[in-house]
Amino acid sequence: MTKFLLAVHVLAAIIAIGPVTVAASMFPAVARRAASGSPRELTVLRTLHRICRVYVTVGIVVPVFGLATASSLGVLGDAWLIASMALTACAAAVLVLLVLPRQETLLGGLAKQPAEHDTRMPARLAMYTGMFNVLWAVVTVLMIVRPGSTTGV
Repeated sequence: MTKFLLAVHVLAAIIAIGPVTVAASMFPAVARRAASGSPRELTVLRTLHRICRVYVTVGIVVPVFGLATASSLGVLGDAWLIASMALTACAAAVLVLLVLPRQETLLGGLAKQPAEHDTRMPARLAMYTGMFNVLWAVVTVLMIVRPGSTTGV
């Protein structure tokens, strides 16, 4: 059962978090280009935002199966796992509270008046997206290295 839980956890991380990371990272650059009023770029922005919203919902599977896997392995109290859970919560908060709302605001502003949007907003969004990406990278490294684990690494 542990192998099944771990497989679902890893697959969900790849399938759900990967697209969010890529789409969120692409969004600020496309937003800068969309400021010219290009309908194509606005369509791309809407698609990137939709990917982020949909895969965030699917991404809930990652911590759920992660906790189930940790429980079956008996490592719920390990420091690396607690740190990973805290960083995962931070990454989720950054995405839900900072990235997605700013994407919506930027998208709404560009849809109404492309030339009059705040030109600093894509840069701020890129910063928050970078924070999200770094948090997930650290979580991934912790999951692989697992300091203090019995894998001998």
